[in-house]
Amino acid sequence: MKDVLRYLTTFKFWKDLVIMTLGMMIAAAAVYYFMMPGKLVLGSISGLSIVVSNLFGMMGIPVKVSVVVMAINALLLVLAWLLIGKEFGAKTVYTAMILGPMIEFWEKVLPYEKLIEPGMTSVMGEPLLDLVCFVLVVSISQTILFHINASTGGLDILAKIVNKYLHFDIGVSVTVAGAIICCTAFAINPFRIVVTGLVGTWMNGLALDYFTASLNKRKRVCIISKEHEKIRKYIVETLNRGCSLYQVKGGYSGDVNIEVQALLTQDEFSKLMNMIRSEDIHAFITAGNVSEVYGLWNIHKRGRHKNSGDDAL
Repeated sequence: MKDVLRYLTTFKFWKDLVIMTLGMMIAAAAVYYFMMPGKLVLGSISGLSIVVSNLFGMMGIPVKVSVVVMAINALLLVLAWLLIGKEFGAKTVYTAMILGPMIEFWEKVLPYEKLIEPGMTSVMGEPLLDLVCFVLVVSISQTILFHINASTGGLDILAKIVNKYLHFDIGVSVTVAGAIICCTAFAINPFRIVVTGLVGTWMNGLALDYFTASLNKRKRVCIISKEHEKIRKYIVETLNRGCSLYQVKGGYSGDVNIEVQALLTQDEFSKLMNMIRSEDIHAFITAGNVSEVYGLWNIHKRGRHKNSGDDAL
């Protein structure tokens, strides 16, 4: 209990709380302004609940969709807690609880009826445009929440489980989980509606992968210079990043030099390049983008410089 209370007073807790709230505001806007008026049917827990409810009805057992939604979400939240972690589970409980109130918030602030022009049936007036706008906006929300180890709940929990245990990209995980749910709709929906859901789920996966890669992008920097010690010192002491040193031999000149390698954010890379230019350091530099980084690089910067010289890689 003391650990929980201590965590509630940390800056990280309040920062994550604000980020989750903003992320869910974006998700709620996507649902309210594009999904609801356009009556989009995508691979989601709501869609699966409609299928399950109808199947029970065919068997003469009336079950409300809302009851099925609650049951499936409760099961998924338990799975999130057990299979992914307590932090992810707790955060997803919060995001799942505020989605409904957030939708009502947008309804009060700016009803979508005011945005629908005469003669149009949705905000964009075209099902395909509604689908594209919904996917792009909700993908931004998913990316923000996944980045802080949270989710919008429902389908995202299944995607996170697939991502963790099968090691698929998060976008592929969303597509796989959503496609499976979409295919269950063949039992009650026309072929055209199911295919629309499959296309939307596929687009969601592509957009999510793109936004995730952009958010997690890092620079892998390789520098060969006679003043490698000055560069190493700047990376470690000023940027608070680790780096690795390699002895390299020139294939043309035969000279032996030291190569400095480091993984940096775009801002840190810019600072390093400014330092090299301002100090007039002669160096051969290559840099490439890295979309995913695991291990010691993700430890808080303030503690990283205490690790070994290879902690950046």
